[in-house]
Amino acid sequence: MLNRILSGDLPRSRALSAALLLVLAGLALAPFITTGARPLNTAATICVYIVLVASYDLLLGYTGIVSFAHTMFFGIGAYGLGLALADADPTWGAIFVGVLLSLLLTVALALVVGLFALRVRAIFYAMITLAVASSFAVLASQLSDFTGGEDGKTFSVPDLLSPSFSLLENEVFGRSVDGKVITYYIVFTGCLLLFLFLLRLVNSPFGRVLQAIRENEFRAETLGYRTVMYRIWANCLAALVAALAGALMALWLRYVGPKTMLGFEVMTDILLIVVIGGMGTMYGAVIGAALFIIAQNYLKSAMAEYQPALEGIPVLAEALHPDRWMLWLGVLFILSIYFFPTGIVGKLRPAR
Repeated sequence: MLNRILSGDLPRSRALSAALLLVLAGLALAPFITTGARPLNTAATICVYIVLVASYDLLLGYTGIVSFAHTMFFGIGAYGLGLALADADPTWGAIFVGVLLSLLLTVALALVVGLFALRVRAIFYAMITLAVASSFAVLASQLSDFTGGEDGKTFSVPDLLSPSFSLLENEVFGRSVDGKVITYYIVFTGCLLLFLFLLRLVNSPFGRVLQAIRENEFRAETLGYRTVMYRIWANCLAALVAALAGALMALWLRYVGPKTMLGFEVMTDILLIVVIGGMGTMYGAVIGAALFIIAQNYLKSAMAEYQPALEGIPVLAEALHPDRWMLWLGVLFILSIYFFPTGIVGKLRPAR
């Protein structure tokens, strides 16, 4: 049964299996094992980034395509849902229409970018996607009447998802099952289904062809595969999943803005997580996203908590000042690359 759910792609490592089960259990039970808004927000962000990074790994790790337009599709999904709810009554119908329109726009843009850009190679395609994504981000910032500009837009959600709604009269494990908890489980379930879809995709005959293109495109062409069409399909599927991840993120935050959804920092985070977790393996997105988002959210507060104890050691106290948390995040990234050159999952998981 488990083999079928995971599409025959088992972890093949006790350490990796334990890590994946820990992440799954932590995310599934997050509303009831944590208190406060910050831990739950961290868990929801991990869920979304797992799918976002896994969809990008479909391009980079499995097909060998370097694209900088992934945040554009992520932003399209977020803005589609956000603008639909901001400019209309917060109904499920508005959510459906907003997501559907964003997916149609995503497919159209991914197809156009694929048709015109995927015939070029390596750095040239990366530069084209970077230019398209940058143009889209500038457009979202300047159309202030429609998108809210730099400030973005907040919006309401259906009553079922509002914090004032309560599903049960009694608390469950000390927590009220309100609209925020329901929203979290919608995000969690949606991300889980999308991840399983990607896992099935890369282990299908289609996924095997993508890996053949990554290893030797010329040989794949000589075997009769139309590699350009496969690359375009991979681009479209990855873009669709990224757009759905963006819609889930917007539903959780109840806000859309260019910096949060379209900023180059999001693309940088995706690249870092792919490298940390390991390219060419869906499980790398799970481990990498969990570690990176937790470090990003809690490293600064942990340094602030322990920094007073180091006041007697001036140099160390200055080095571990909370304002330098990004420096130490970079150090941790360098160490992870040094000790895990193929990514954490690449190190833990034996070859087939």
